[in-house]
Amino acid sequence: MSETFPSQPEVSRPTMIDVARRAGVGLGTVSRVVNGGHGVRDETAQRVRAAIDELGFQRNEVARALRPGKKSTSLALVLGDLTNPFYASIAKASLEVAGQSGFAVVLGSVDEDPEGEKRAIQELVSRQVAGLMIVPDQGDHAFLQGAGVPVVFVDRPATGIDADIVMVDNEGGGRIAAEHLLEQGHERIAIILAPSYYTIGRRLRGFRRAHRAAGIEVDESLVIQLPEGNAEAAEKATREVMLRTDPPTAIFSSTNFLTEGVLRALGELGREPAVVGFDDFRLADMLPTPVTVVASDIAELGRSAARLLLDRASGADTRPPQRIVLPCALIERGSGERPPGSAGKRSSR
Repeated sequence: MSETFPSQPEVSRPTMIDVARRAGVGLGTVSRVVNGGHGVRDETAQRVRAAIDELGFQRNEVARALRPGKKSTSLALVLGDLTNPFYASIAKASLEVAGQSGFAVVLGSVDEDPEGEKRAIQELVSRQVAGLMIVPDQGDHAFLQGAGVPVVFVDRPATGIDADIVMVDNEGGGRIAAEHLLEQGHERIAIILAPSYYTIGRRLRGFRRAHRAAGIEVDESLVIQLPEGNAEAAEKATREVMLRTDPPTAIFSSTNFLTEGVLRALGELGREPAVVGFDDFRLADMLPTPVTVVASDIAELGRSAARLLLDRASGADTRPPQRIVLPCALIERGSGERPPGSAGKRSSR
């Protein structure tokens, strides 16, 4: 079962989050009142119903069809653009794990929209899902306090709530990328950064750590923060930095999309600095010079998150919130092993 939530629904339609704010209660309390659940004091329930009447809130028809007290066999996964292979891998892996336990997964794609994410989550809570897996945006997630279902965050932690998180070692990945280039003799290494989400900030931190350990100062003019995290922005920035009078001899690209833009610009310019990308991408090993990457098991992010959520939902795991960090590894293929002197010319092969 898959569903994409619209990023721009009618702003006049009140949500359960609006009801919770008006009544001064948690989202889970509103959900129980709306769906006929138990465990809410009469006084609180009356306050919630008054807020519903004042706002004109109407619950989702799918939630209306659910019988009170029925145990849900659905999990929810809220993430970004499903055309991104990163998110698609997470979704596929979590679906497989959930399916093996007899659970379905409802997908919500909100593409880094904080308000859209809130609306998607309240919709999913109204459907009485057994738990939520969320790749969080940069907004405050305190509204999830008291949601009444377990929550596992994927890829990056959230603010405003203490909950389980499954993520990759972004700082370690940034460090091993820079270490590798420094070991090849590079001292002028550009780093191309997507807009600074938690993961990108940690990759930059690892990049800086490797330089400090090597006793080499980072050239701040080569720390390039892009306005958008797409290939086009990376292509433009790469072209500009390589046309300087003192271009870098190596480039570390902080995401797979950016790596594509970096390679396109270098191909047009006929330049061959060393290149290391973060995250593998399709056909990276099939290019004339295969691309060296820092890779992690993205599918395992989805599997680990789904397993943890299922254990939480069943009551099998009652530990305090867990932080699971998956390792990264460098895959040497050729582009990251070019010596410093190769940056200004194309190979003759």
